[in-house]
Amino acid sequence: MLRNWYLTLVLERAAGVPLHLQLVQAIIQEIQRGRLLPGTALPGSRTIAEALALNRKTVVQAYDELLAQGWIETEARRGAFVSTRLPLQQEGNDDPASVQLPSSFARALPENNAMPYGDLAANVAGVIRFSDGVPDARLVPFDVLSRAYRHALVFSARANRLAYDDPRGNSLLRVAIADMLRAERGMGVTEAQICVVRGSQMGIYLSARLLAASDGCVVMEDLSYPPAREAFASFGIALEYIPQDNSGMDLDALAALCARRKVSAIYTTPHHQFPTTVMLSVERRIRLLELARQHDFVIIEDDYDHEFHFSHSPMLPLASMDTDGRVIHIGSLSKVLAPGLRLGYIAAPETVINRCMRDIILIDRQGNSLTELAVAELMRTGEIKRHVRRSLKIYKERRDYAVTRVREMIPSAVFTIPPGGLALWLELDARMDMQQLQRDALVQGVAILTGQLFSGTGSAIPALRLGYASLDQQELDKGLAGLALAIEQQIGA
Repeated sequence: MLRNWYLTLVLERAAGVPLHLQLVQAIIQEIQRGRLLPGTALPGSRTIAEALALNRKTVVQAYDELLAQGWIETEARRGAFVSTRLPLQQEGNDDPASVQLPSSFARALPENNAMPYGDLAANVAGVIRFSDGVPDARLVPFDVLSRAYRHALVFSARANRLAYDDPRGNSLLRVAIADMLRAERGMGVTEAQICVVRGSQMGIYLSARLLAASDGCVVMEDLSYPPAREAFASFGIALEYIPQDNSGMDLDALAALCARRKVSAIYTTPHHQFPTTVMLSVERRIRLLELARQHDFVIIEDDYDHEFHFSHSPMLPLASMDTDGRVIHIGSLSKVLAPGLRLGYIAAPETVINRCMRDIILIDRQGNSLTELAVAELMRTGEIKRHVRRSLKIYKERRDYAVTRVREMIPSAVFTIPPGGLALWLELDARMDMQQLQRDALVQGVAILTGQLFSGTGSAIPALRLGYASLDQQELDKGLAGLALAIEQQIGA
C-alpha cells in the first residue's frame, strides 16, 4: 500500500535504551498525542529503517512489540496500521475550549461561542439540510467544466502563465464579466472596473475594509445576511439596523437615521432581500440613490442570486441606475455553478478596484487562475448561459413543489411566493420557541436556519429561511415531514 508521507521520529542512540524500544516508545507517544490517529497507515519496515538509519530487523522487532501490546494491527499485503480499537486521544488538556490563549490574542479576539453561520449539522450523516439558499451542485455540467479546466491548464502551461497573475483577476474573465454586466444588467463598466474575488463574501469583506477608517456607521436591514454583519463588525465599524416591509428597506427610517448621525454606507440585497426574499421596489431604489447623494454615503449592493428569477426578467441592479459612482456592486458566480468553486466579483469605480487590488495583494495575492480561465471560457462559449437556463427551469419546478408541499404539510406557515431566489421565508406561530424547534427538527433529521440568526438585534423571530434548491422532491418531502412533526410537537404541547 502506498504511503504518501514519511513518519518523522527522533531516536537517542546514546540513551542506553535499545533502539527497537525507543522506536516503540516514540510511536506510542505519537499515537497518544493524536498525531497518529486510529486507522493511520504506518510506513513499511524498509521505509522507516532507511529514514532512521536502522537495521530493518530493528524495525520489525519494534512493530512486533507494538502489535503484541495492541497499539497497531496488520493486514496481509497492506501493511501496519494504528489500531482502530484505540480511542481518540489528546495530550494534555482534554478540553480544547479551556486552553488559554496568549494574552495578546486574548485581548484582540472577542469571545464568540455562537455556532458558525451555516453550520447545519454538517458532520451528521443523513440529515436533510434546509440551507439559506444554495444551488444544487449535482446540476453542474461536469463534463463541460472539466473540459474547460483542461483547456485552461494546457493554455497556462504552454504560455508559461502558471506564475502570479493580476491580483484583480484574470483579464479574460474580467472582460467576460464586464461584457455580461453591460449586456444583461445595464451597467456601463469596463474591465478596469472589475475585480474577481473568491466568492461574494470576500467582496463584502474587502468593501468593509474600505470603510474601516470611516467615522460613520454602516446601515443594514434588521433581517440581513449574518456573514456581512460579521465582516463589518470585524473592522470595528458601528452597525445600525432599520426595518423592512413587503417593498423592501424602510427608507423613511433610513432618512431619519441619516438626519441624526453620520452614515458611511448601506449594505443591501435589493433583488431578493436576504432572508425575506422580497424585492426592493423601483420607487425605493430611486429614493435610496437620492439619499446616498444627499447624505454622501456608499451603497454596497449584494446581488447574490441575480440569475435566479422566475416570474419575469430580473430587475436591473441599483448599479445600473448609479450616475455618481456610489454603488459597489458585488456578484457571485459560485451560485451559478457551485459554491465550492468560490468565484465572485466586485464592480465599482476604478479607484475602488485599485484599492481592493492592494488589499488582495496583502491577504491572497491572487485567486485561482485555472478556475478563472475555465469560467471565462464557459462565459465566452455561452455554456454558463445554457446552464443557467437549464437550472432555472429545475429550480422553478422545485420552488413550485416546495410551495405546494409546505401548504399541505405545514398549513400554519405564512409566506409569500418569491418571484425568484432559491429559498422561502416561512413565518410561524408567534408563540413558537424557535431554538427548541431547531433542536426538535434535528432529532427528526432536519437542520434549519431560524429567524433569530438573521436578526441584527438578536430578536426572537418566529420564522425560518427554507432553502429548497439543493433538494430534489424526495429530499424535500423527507425534510418537510420532519419539520412538520417538530412544529406539531410544539403546537400540540
